[in-house]
Amino acid sequence: MRLPLIHHPGYTFDWPERHPFPMAKFRALRQRLSALGFDDDPVIEWIAPTPPTSPQLLRAHTPEYLQIFYLGDSDPKARQRSGFPWSPALVERTLLEVGGTLATLEAALNTGLACNTAGGTHHAYPDAASGYCLLNDLAVAAHEAMAVYGVRKILIIDCDVHQGDGTAYAFRHDPRVFTFSIHGAQNFPFTKRQSDLDVALPRGTGNAAYMSALAQHLPSLFEQVRPELVLYDAGADVHSGDRLGHFELDDAGMTQRETYVLEQCLAAGVPTAAVIGGGYDRDLAALADRHARLHCVARSLWLSRFD
Repeated sequence: MRLPLIHHPGYTFDWPERHPFPMAKFRALRQRLSALGFDDDPVIEWIAPTPPTSPQLLRAHTPEYLQIFYLGDSDPKARQRSGFPWSPALVERTLLEVGGTLATLEAALNTGLACNTAGGTHHAYPDAASGYCLLNDLAVAAHEAMAVYGVRKILIIDCDVHQGDGTAYAFRHDPRVFTFSIHGAQNFPFTKRQSDLDVALPRGTGNAAYMSALAQHLPSLFEQVRPELVLYDAGADVHSGDRLGHFELDDAGMTQRETYVLEQCLAAGVPTAAVIGGGYDRDLAALADRHARLHCVARSLWLSRFD
C-alpha cells in the first residue's frame, strides 16, 4: 500500500507578484518534494484531484454565497474581507484546492493517511469569504465524510497560527465535529469564534512552549472525542521566519510538531487527512521546505508502519 499525496498544477496560477499571499508556494512545494525524491519513491502515490460538485459545496456553503463566489462580489468591503482580487481563474483554482482536500479525505479513509499539497482554508464562513479563504475545504470535507462515508465523529486539529474561525462557526451546533484550534492569541482573526477547544498562545511562543501546550491537550482529545476521522491543518505559519505568524518555532520544532500529531493519529488508528494550511514568506524555497516537513514526516511514519 502506498502513501497518497494529492496535488494539481492548477493550485498555482498567474498572480500579482507582490500580493501578500504567496500563490506560487504550491508549485514550489511540489518542486521541493520532487527534489526530495518523492517522484521516484515507490511508496508514494500521486493523485490529481477534480473540482467538487455543487451538492458537495452546498453542504458547507449557502446558495447565495456560492453564486457570489462564482460570479464575483460587487461589494468592496466583501472583496476586502477576502483579501483576493476576484477572477474566473481564481474560482477555478479554489475549486481544485477543495477538490484536493476531498481527494485527500477519500484516500485517507482508504489507507489511513493522506496529505494534500494545499488546503486549510479555515477562515471561510458558510456565507462569506475571509482572510484569503473563499471556500472552507475543511468544512466541505467534513460534510462529505458524514454524508457520503457515514463518519459519525470528526476531530479537526487546526495548528495554523491563525484561529480557524470559519470552521469553528460552521460546526458550532454540530456535535459530530469537534474543532480544536491552537493559535496565536493576538493574531488574525482579531474577533475569534469559539471552537470546541481553543488554545491561544502569546507572541514569541517557541518550540518547547508550543509542544507542551499541544501535548497537554491532544492525547486527551482522542480519549474524549473518539474520532473516526481526523482533519489536520498543518499551518507552517508558526515558523519564526513567517511574516504573519509571530511565533518562534524553528525547523526542528516544525518537524517535531508534525511527528507528534501524526503519531498520535496513527497510534489511535484514526484515518487522517492532512492539509498544509497557512505560510507567508517571500522566500519560496524556505517556505516550501517548511510545508514539505508534513509530507516528509508522513512518508517516514508510513514506512515505519511496514517495517
